[in-house]
Amino acid sequence: MSQPLLTLDFLDTPAAPTTADHQPAQDVRVSPATRTGRQRKLYIESYGCQMNFSDSEIVSSILFEEGFDTTEQLSDADLVLLNTCSIREKAEQTVRMRLSQINSHKKRNPGLLVGVLGCMAERLKSKFLEEEKLVDLVVGPDAYRDLPNLIREVDGGQKAVNVLLSRDETYADITPVRLNSNGITAFVSIMRGCDNMCSFCVVPFTRGRERSRDAHSIVQECRDLVAEGYKEVTLLGQNVDSYKWTSEDGLEFVNFAQLLERVALISPELRVRFSTSHPKDITDEVLYTMGRYENICKYIHLPAQSGNSRILKLMNRTYDRPWYEDRVQAIRRILGPECAISTDMIAGFCSETEEEHQDTLSLIDWVQYDMAYMFFYSERPGTLAARKLEDDIPLAVKKRRLQEIIDLQQKSSAARNQLAVGKVHRVLVENFSKRSDEHLSGRNSQNQVVIFPKKHYQKGDYVNVLVHTGTGGSLLGNSVE
Repeated sequence: MSQPLLTLDFLDTPAAPTTADHQPAQDVRVSPATRTGRQRKLYIESYGCQMNFSDSEIVSSILFEEGFDTTEQLSDADLVLLNTCSIREKAEQTVRMRLSQINSHKKRNPGLLVGVLGCMAERLKSKFLEEEKLVDLVVGPDAYRDLPNLIREVDGGQKAVNVLLSRDETYADITPVRLNSNGITAFVSIMRGCDNMCSFCVVPFTRGRERSRDAHSIVQECRDLVAEGYKEVTLLGQNVDSYKWTSEDGLEFVNFAQLLERVALISPELRVRFSTSHPKDITDEVLYTMGRYENICKYIHLPAQSGNSRILKLMNRTYDRPWYEDRVQAIRRILGPECAISTDMIAGFCSETEEEHQDTLSLIDWVQYDMAYMFFYSERPGTLAARKLEDDIPLAVKKRRLQEIIDLQQKSSAARNQLAVGKVHRVLVENFSKRSDEHLSGRNSQNQVVIFPKKHYQKGDYVNVLVHTGTGGSLLGNSVE
């Protein structure tokens, strides 16, 4: 079962204890081995969101051409790369702990090269390279093409760094090595960077300005995936709704709704998902496109962050609560009540009052989200909030408010799950159930996990399942012909 999109929930929970063999924390993704006989071995760990997992596949592809196979064993590696996340303080703490473990391993293997990729690279390059001397190379998310040159510098005894951000790099011509896929679902990056300057967020500073990938390259990548047997793609971007591509001759323009349609038309057997939407940009055109094509999944991740208009303004979200409610009403009007909506919520943002916290609870109660990623606010250095606002809510208050959000959302999720009971759902089988090889696991259009007896079905099949039970985290049912 693949991880949900943009999963960041492990960042506020303790990392799993590591063993004497220096295994990564449980929620970190290690790229599996390729074993094609190349001389050098790359071990890569990915932290944070699906954008990072997708980037690790690009990195693996670049280094595959430079003579690196991937390995799942740190002890076999010639090069170790950590693809990092800076969105929350806990993520950075986790990476620092992991680097310390890897460096103790490096003392016994002095030829091992260690590097940091991604969002922590630009922010902490000096500390990693010069002050703490934890790594040999630091590479930002727009500089992965330079990895072969940087590795040669390190092989020659130098430290290496490239964290320059680009206005045009999209890696459109690089075919990712699908290391982080189950062979059924794949992630396709359609854009990079972000122009939204949310006051709490580091992404514009670590991933640079927004730029959209050539629409033709996206469609071709999806066609290639279908030819390889994939049944589902997820189009990824920090804000997919602002996707816009214009051909060099200026004769062709493609917005996100049009791109979504082009991908859906590749094959009716190809499911299409996307993430993440921004409330200020999601259009009725996108919603009507979703409604026209059965193979575009009826699931929208629409981060609210808060239910209070004053807090939203402090967050620089560029919409208020009435605007957000209007977009939810449009989803319900155009796609119906069965369309799933998930969200992100931040508890205890700067100066948030109890009444404003209650507004967040009332929004959760009004929308009835299927699922949510929920955090208490943690100040990120360099952000607008860190420079201009005081992080003045006590930690105990943040945690209490977060728990109230979690408790209410659990009720909402349970209620939404119950709506699925007694109905037949078309499920794409992704793997065996975690609990039993006699049961299969997959997702329906609404991104709900459905578990049912295996019978003669196998991974990659579409199966109609009559759901009889809705649990806290999944649906249980039986296949129907």
